[in-house]
Amino acid sequence: MSDTKRYEGQLVSVEDVTRSFGSGKALVNVLQGIDLSVNAGELVALFGPSGSGKTTLLNLIGALDTPSGGTVYFRDTDVNRLSEGRKAKLRRHNFGFIFQNYTLVPTYTALENIDLVLRLPGLHIFERRRRARAALEAVGLTAWSDHLPGQLSGGQQQRIAIARALALHPAVVLADEPTSGLDTRTAHRILRLLRSIAAAQGTAFLIVSHDLTVRTYVDRAFELQNGQLVAQDLSSYKEQQPQ
Repeated sequence: MSDTKRYEGQLVSVEDVTRSFGSGKALVNVLQGIDLSVNAGELVALFGPSGSGKTTLLNLIGALDTPSGGTVYFRDTDVNRLSEGRKAKLRRHNFGFIFQNYTLVPTYTALENIDLVLRLPGLHIFERRRRARAALEAVGLTAWSDHLPGQLSGGQQQRIAIARALALHPAVVLADEPTSGLDTRTAHRILRLLRSIAAAQGTAFLIVSHDLTVRTYVDRAFELQNGQLVAQDLSSYKEQQPQ
């Protein structure tokens, strides 16, 4: 694949990626020859049992880990070749992360947790607070802006984590179980929000999930089976999407 072809519409391109852990008889091949592209404005879902390598693939795409083989590109940049400092800069300016365990600072309020990540790109305090409040409003938590994580339910903490990622206005959002802990109604609300952001801003979303609700909102879905991606048929799920 040429660099020109890769860059046109493709934010993420994974080419023949492998990831192994351990060595010798203890060697475990988690990912085997993964090929995947994610385009601007697209929602792509990854399904599979626990331990199948879904989070590992997210970490590779987000430059949090290094593949054992193959190449990960962000636009036309070979992420593998970047120094750790340049990888950190790439993450700060281009990626939003929604982690499964929320990773909220317990002594910071909901608003302050979002403001904290907005300091990384060097935004002015007024712009940081504007974005943080807008993100809280988008996930329906304006009234909880001054609450600490310990004063919030698990579902509310998950929504704060989602708001934090979206406030960065990233090119790509890597979401690990973003609807876990949410009731059905709130899960639909969040997924509709992600779809609207993808359409309006061209943000790409790569979503790891066990929640079948996700299938009704994404453009493409894959299942990780024995270290390889298998495309899923979404036609029956599209008919179930709530209006």
